[in-house]
Amino acid sequence: MGIWEQTGSDVRLDWGAEGVAALGRECAVLVVVDVLSFSTTTDLVVGRGGRVLPVRWRDERGVARARAAGAVIAGEGEFTLRPSSVTDIPPGTLLALPSPNGATLCEAAAATGAHVLAGCLRNASAVAAKAVSLGGPIGLIAAGERWGVNVFGDGETFGPLRPCVEDQVGAGAIAAALAGYGLSVSAEAALAARSVDAEALVNCVSGRELAESGHGGDVAWAARIDVSDAAPVLTEGVLA
Repeated sequence: MGIWEQTGSDVRLDWGAEGVAALGRECAVLVVVDVLSFSTTTDLVVGRGGRVLPVRWRDERGVARARAAGAVIAGEGEFTLRPSSVTDIPPGTLLALPSPNGATLCEAAAATGAHVLAGCLRNASAVAAKAVSLGGPIGLIAAGERWGVNVFGDGETFGPLRPCVEDQVGAGAIAAALAGYGLSVSAEAALAARSVDAEALVNCVSGRELAESGHGGDVAWAARIDVSDAAPVLTEGVLA
């Protein structure tokens, strides 16, 4: 019996790159959940008819490949990792989105051979429906944060994983939607499903950090549940 793989459950949940490694051994679908901000920004871009090319954080070669593919690079103009920056992004835009958590995990998840989706609170039910259509088992990967990483600064430190409220809530919303299909859920996924509280995003550490940096509006965009029909699937390195 695969303890770390949560064998025996249709829906499973774990954290970060280690979670990808464990659940990727058995899961046919992996859903990357990075609510503040990668998955929410991706949902908004795809919902407007755009596409997202995930790029590992501070990966200059990845950025160069994205530029060669004709992508707009987030952070080099009006579009950034912040959800509020892409609300009016033109349809058809290919946005290269560097991220220390969500984008990096998308690449790791793809390497397992599983179908990869990007999920958040906004598209929880849509992503659940798409995941069910792709088969199972389904693994939810809560991204968490990395101690020492400041996406608004120049810090180079990537410390240990810090599980965070927003990704627990986001993964829980998707787990709850999946349970509605009659799928069995692991203890980890079931606990998350019982903790869905969008208002918690405002008062959690990550939400407060964004608000104190002047980005409280991004928390508001991320804290809305089931307002989107977008279900971004990674195909040939692009989420659409």
